[in-house]
Amino acid sequence: MRVKLFVFAILSLIIFSACEKEAEKSPIAEKDLPPGTRVAQVLEVKDVAAYTYLRVKEKENEYWMAITKAQFKVGEWVYFMNAMEMTNFKSEDLNKTFDKILFVENAKNQQEVAEALQKVAEPQKPTITKTDVKVEKAEGGVTIGELYADPAKFSGKSVKISAKVTKVNLGIMDRNWFHIQDGTSSGEDFDLTVTSSETVNEGDVVTFQGKVAVDKDFGYGYSYKMILEEAKVLSKKM
Repeated sequence: MRVKLFVFAILSLIIFSACEKEAEKSPIAEKDLPPGTRVAQVLEVKDVAAYTYLRVKEKENEYWMAITKAQFKVGEWVYFMNAMEMTNFKSEDLNKTFDKILFVENAKNQQEVAEALQKVAEPQKPTITKTDVKVEKAEGGVTIGELYADPAKFSGKSVKISAKVTKVNLGIMDRNWFHIQDGTSSGEDFDLTVTSSETVNEGDVVTFQGKVAVDKDFGYGYSYKMILEEAKVLSKKM
């Protein structure tokens, strides 16, 4: 009888452990997240004046992170990309020294990530109409026609380009998306997509500088023959 009870107890423990392990999986599948996204579960929360400190578990690792003050609860999930590690950091607010802590930018909770993914999934790639526009080529820069005429030449390189902003989509996958045209083309390619952390308005004539990527696929129908990424705004006029 004791042997049966012992076996039952062991089986119950195995089943419980399996269920517990299943429950610790992120509710958003890794394949649905942008490349480079890190995911951790919140174990402890400490709020101070400007920051929220989270003790989290990422796979088998436990550590502390500091984020701009936000509402998180124990058991929730935090999604992030950019992080800077600091050692022997003393928080005056908590009167505590952390052996290691990550300072995280743009930490998101499950709902924020789900909403961002939904924005990407629903609209799909917009239909682009050619605009009657002529923008002077930036000094030391290139035109849209030149880019499309020789993608291999510019792939991975930083370029400068002046063009008119014809479409704007803000805050998708932690970046802003712009369509630009300058009046030039190569074959049927006359429009270039630009991503940036900066903001401009539809109708602005902008000089961007960014890195050219070729055959970029973000999923959800967002694939690009050519795209200008991490672009900085050098100048703009309405």
